[in-house]
Amino acid sequence: MARIAREIRQLYAMCAAALVLGRADLDGADEAGFDLELPVFTVGQAADIADIHPQTLRQYDRVGLVTPQRTEGGARRYCLRDIDRLVQAQRLSQSEGINLAGVTRILNLQEENRQLRRQIRRLQAAGEESVFTAGRDGDIVEMQRSNSARMWRRAIRTQTRALPGRAPRRTGIDPDSKSVVLYGFGA
Repeated sequence: MARIAREIRQLYAMCAAALVLGRADLDGADEAGFDLELPVFTVGQAADIADIHPQTLRQYDRVGLVTPQRTEGGARRYCLRDIDRLVQAQRLSQSEGINLAGVTRILNLQEENRQLRRQIRRLQAAGEESVFTAGRDGDIVEMQRSNSARMWRRAIRTQTRALPGRAPRRTGIDPDSKSVVLYGFGA
């Protein structure tokens, strides 16, 4: 894992504190440009921010409620999404009396709901076209449009030509289409 500058750590710590105090949410942090998956916080820092005992963090990790990322040495590192899940888990289990299995289910549904809202916002963005690509696992992912992608698409447009000795086939590809299919072979 790459080292993170002190100023960036401080910004993430302030964002995490706002999440804990209920002054911010993950959608707002995402819109503000925070990487919700950036592993910034150690076990001790996450415990301090979320006001949870470090042993409770380890227990949550064991049961799969919050799964922190690991450094090359095996140390746990928590991100903003993990901090938010920790705070919500504590509230649901202590204030609402919900067991850990129920808490896990609720938090997973909330995250799925948040992702769906995010997709809806992107799809409703006025006047923007979407570009999709398929990953190695077959999942289809929306890519952000950029001028460089448009220039790249124009650059790869070429004239199709028939193979010698054969009659041209109809491909069903619209030459005026604004769609691009991206694929690659990795080692």
